Amino acid sequence: MDSNKKRGLLNVAIIGQGRSGRDIHGAYFLSEASKKYYRIVAVVDRMASRRARAAAEFNCNIYDDYRSLFNQNNIDLVINSTFSNEHYPVTMDLLEHGFNVVCEKPFSAYAQECEAMVRMAKEHNCLLTVFQQSRLATYYKRIHEIIESGVLGEIVQINIAFSGFSRRWDWQTGKRFYGGSLLNTGPHPLDQALDLLELDDDEMPQVYSRLGKYNTFGDAEDYAKVLLTAPGRPLIDVEISSCDAYSDYTYKIQGSRGSLKATMSKIDWKYYDAATAPKQKLTFEPLVGADGVSPRYCGEKLDWKCFSEDLTGSPFDAAVEDYYERLYKTMTEGVDLFIKPEKVVKLIRVIEKIHADNPMPTVY
Repeated sequence: MDSNKKRGLLNVAIIGQGRSGRDIHGAYFLSEASKKYYRIVAVVDRMASRRARAAAEFNCNIYDDYRSLFNQNNIDLVINSTFSNEHYPVTMDLLEHGFNVVCEKPFSAYAQECEAMVRMAKEHNCLLTVFQQSRLATYYKRIHEIIESGVLGEIVQINIAFSGFSRRWDWQTGKRFYGGSLLNTGPHPLDQALDLLELDDDEMPQVYSRLGKYNTFGDAEDYAKVLLTAPGRPLIDVEISSCDAYSDYTYKIQGSRGSLKATMSKIDWKYYDAATAPKQKLTFEPLVGADGVSPRYCGEKLDWKCFSEDLTGSPFDAAVEDYYERLYKTMTEGVDLFIKPEKVVKLIRVIEKIHADNPMPTVY
């Protein structure tokens, strides 16, 4: 990829006008935030009605087959938002024809396919990245700042919940489409979890998991409980459930000096200052009360520092904007790529292990 491209509008093609291609990527490219960075020059979709809508919204070329893009020489970037099971073959074809590609998540269901895409991108000197933007969400960036500040002490456990109560009957509940909670929703919390573990590039986490299918009509899982850890690292509990009608947090963090609880719109945390805490001394003698006889429990009054912060705006929209602004700087200024595909391979290896440890029958 030529990272020395002059600053100016980058020409973009979107493949797919479904929930992702139109309502996420398309919505961004229609927003004012995108106007100084990108313009849509082509949209591909199998449905004639969606092509007509795209032509009206974007005033661009429209096609029913992505291979028609091969005849255009003015495209700087292609967004691959096809069905999940098509991410691999379509991305490989695009890279082989010299296109820079943003591949929707999941990158693939298989690490071997991910590695093949990374190799193809290098062979053809193309940019390849994956649309995993959740580390840029406002709530996550703020939580990360609080952890890094050290006020919570040593981090013992992190709970991440992307849960709710829902029934689904669409294609993303089918295994043959690479559906299910892990591949559909999982890339977001698992990407955050792996970031928080701060593992070396070649280091894999210890993974414990359980999958189940309860509320969806397909054959892929709609419940996932995943525990990730590594030597010297906290335990991270990731839950993706369609059975939680009382989902009241996104993050809960336990530290040696304090705790944090957060949704995507509000963060509460508190901690005590070890320097001003009561001085205690270990003893193995029985604890007694003021009368010198009555048994006493360990108890002290800590001076808690309590904080609460409301986050304004949509964390999702902010993350999408940040993602594409960073990508623009990568393509025009040579700034380091934020979501490196090599890193995503590790995430897919984790998902592969979870699926292998929890085999579920293929029905459809």
